[in-house]
Amino acid sequence: MAKATVKKKDEVILALKAIAEEKGISEEMLFETLEDAMIAAYKKNYVNSGSTNVRVNIDRETGEIKVFALRRVVEEVLDDQDEISLEEAKELDPRYELLDFVENEVTPANFARVAAQSAKQIVTQRIKEAERSILYNQYHEKEFDVIFGTVQRKDKGNIYIDLGKTETVLTPTEQIPGENYQFNDKILLYIVEVKQNPKGPMIAVSRTHPGLVKRLFEKEVPEIYDGIVEIKAISREAGSRTKIAVHSNDPEVEPMGACVGPRGTRVQSIVTELRNEKIDIIKWSSDPKEFIANALSPSKVLDVIIVEEGNSCKVVVDDNQLSLAIGKEGQNVRLAAKLTGWKIDIKSKKQYEAELLLKEEEAKVKEEASLMTEEEDILEEEVLVDEETEAAELEDTEEAEETEEV
Repeated sequence: MAKATVKKKDEVILALKAIAEEKGISEEMLFETLEDAMIAAYKKNYVNSGSTNVRVNIDRETGEIKVFALRRVVEEVLDDQDEISLEEAKELDPRYELLDFVENEVTPANFARVAAQSAKQIVTQRIKEAERSILYNQYHEKEFDVIFGTVQRKDKGNIYIDLGKTETVLTPTEQIPGENYQFNDKILLYIVEVKQNPKGPMIAVSRTHPGLVKRLFEKEVPEIYDGIVEIKAISREAGSRTKIAVHSNDPEVEPMGACVGPRGTRVQSIVTELRNEKIDIIKWSSDPKEFIANALSPSKVLDVIIVEEGNSCKVVVDDNQLSLAIGKEGQNVRLAAKLTGWKIDIKSKKQYEAELLLKEEEAKVKEEASLMTEEEDILEEEVLVDEETEAAELEDTEEAEETEEV
């Protein structure tokens, strides 16, 4: 009979270890959870017959369960169930001191069977919580990275995607315009954010985020992965066009060439993944003028005039380059502005020269007006002097006439 009991307990231990391995949960955490659950079961079923302060121990090898009542060592006993005097404690063991705990085994008959029924729900709940925590940590580590998912279904514009251990939703705003998603399609997603939730991790994913382009370049271009070539900035209008500014930390490595790859194989692989989205690879520069000119590629820039106020600039291009610099519906200049962080005002050479001529004429008009004002001021001063002189002469004449009369 005893052997059968031990065998049954061994099976419990084996079951716990199997659960720990399958779920990726710590064995010790499972044992501690089971012990806590059995403490709750003891207090629920046996609290009237003994101490409420107890400890449960489960042997990690045999599965044997023991319950110990804990009594604190005090000078004056007020509660016989939970306290013991120092004198009585020292009779049990001279090493006991005040505030120590004296343990006394109080395992009830058939406790394992009774406790198992009560502990099952608590253990199951704790296992679920541990699973959710593990799952959250796994995906939180992948935040701002890419992950493959499988399309499961569509509903009201949302695409539900299986990530393997959990599911996520690709909302309409995070979908590449014009991209079609079919059941069982494998798609690459950028993890924007991972949040903890009572039902499991909430994973926000995107196909439109610039971070997706960055990760694709890191995957396809070894020089970027190794840190030789650095991505300085990205601006993107998903499904249409992306501009990416790169810089080499090694004078021997040409950053744009490294990103394009032999016969364009590297960038073409990324273009294919993004469903033929156009990609402009721009050479980054610490000189704002040079960076802005490069950002407006493929147009050729004649001059960049920096206007310090408002972090803005004026760009001059040849007349036949104006539409190319602006781009269809203003896309090229818009992406260049996002890439560089500068407000860009594009003018053709004729427009700029006309603007300069107008400014010169305005300056001349202002100068002429200023000269006229000065002449008028001089005339007013001369008239004022003449009037004062006449008044003085008149006064002298009147005084002379008064003298003669006298």
